[in-house]
Amino acid sequence: MTTTRDPAGEPAALAEPSGRVGRGWIWALCLANGAIWVGWYGPLQILLASQAKDFAPGSGMSKETMLAWVTGAGALVSLLANPLFGALSDRTTSRWGRRTPWIVAGTAGGALSLLLLAGAGGMATMTLGWCLVQLTLNASFAAVTAAVPDRVPRLQRGSVGGWLGAAQILGVVGGTGLATAAGGVGAGYAACAVFTAVGVLPYVLRHADLRLRPADRPTWSWRGFLAGFWLSPRRHPDLGWAWLTRFLINLSNALVLLYLLYYLRDRLRYHDPEQGVLALTAVNGLTLMATVVVGGVWSDRVGRRKPFVVWSGMLMAAATALLAVWETWPGAIVAAALLGVGFGVFTSVDFALMTDVLPKALDRGKDLGVINVANALPQVAAPVLAAPIVTYLGGYRMLYLVSAAIGLAGAALVGRIRGVD
Repeated sequence: MTTTRDPAGEPAALAEPSGRVGRGWIWALCLANGAIWVGWYGPLQILLASQAKDFAPGSGMSKETMLAWVTGAGALVSLLANPLFGALSDRTTSRWGRRTPWIVAGTAGGALSLLLLAGAGGMATMTLGWCLVQLTLNASFAAVTAAVPDRVPRLQRGSVGGWLGAAQILGVVGGTGLATAAGGVGAGYAACAVFTAVGVLPYVLRHADLRLRPADRPTWSWRGFLAGFWLSPRRHPDLGWAWLTRFLINLSNALVLLYLLYYLRDRLRYHDPEQGVLALTAVNGLTLMATVVVGGVWSDRVGRRKPFVVWSGMLMAAATALLAVWETWPGAIVAAALLGVGFGVFTSVDFALMTDVLPKALDRGKDLGVINVANALPQVAAPVLAAPIVTYLGGYRMLYLVSAAIGLAGAALVGRIRGVD
């Protein structure tokens, strides 16, 4: 059953959680989270690039430029949608809780949007479909993410963040695998849509959400609602530095992934670049899975976050630089493995660090949405940076050197966070 008050009389939906969550809740939330990532990364890794290759001839632009425009537009929608839907879920007082209605509506809309994208006939409909996917799935993702600080106590968040990170990479691998194995662009989108819709069902059907009473919801005003999206770095410096760290490391990772298919095809001359992307994603996923949960649990046990983020960021920067200096298929495999090790630790521990610096329980969904802008904004910035670098400023070697430098800067800035050990 859902509850509205804790034993001390504070609204349960707004209280700091104290009891540890069980394995069933964690697994169901992880499955929902992974399903959302299938809906994102099947298109991002394979399907959008394949459509751009088909639509580019005669359009007046290269496949790289077309892909950059489409993914950039979608990322811009994601940039706005995640904090918006997080804020709306904070204020939701439905009988099913604050988060569940948005999980259901977002994944249903995402599945339908993927099917629309499957029928795209050119760049315009491709862009529209991808923007709708980003809009709807971000509604679901914002609610899933906010469920963690709603229900998980601080000293369990590293391990839960680790399992969520594992679910994300399985979503990336699963989405890539579905898109590749389906046997065509349309079939790939359909497979991702079905998995995304079905994957959230165990969580929404088996685990009741915490309800917020209308009396506990703050008075509505447009001015207050819009002003709440600005989290002043001056008032919340730790949150500001943590946000910048996440942005830079995610930007570095986005620069690596954006043109990976084209890097294998055009630079390494790999014989089957689509299968190559799947193989590298699988290698990356295996090493990430080996560290993502271990890193989170270890961080919980020692009660520290920053050293894990620093060293994982440095390892990722070194692996990215390896793509620039060792331009061979074995070099790509080694780089993918090292990136997985680093990103595994970063994913779990940085998530716990972010929840530790949230300002107010009432705004968890909105604040995490603002933080998740650090995940979406790199998808906007990466095409803007990558396209001219690859085309005019040195090609893929320069792209990956720039990416490594950005990731290294992100790791260095973790030291500016003062309120977390």
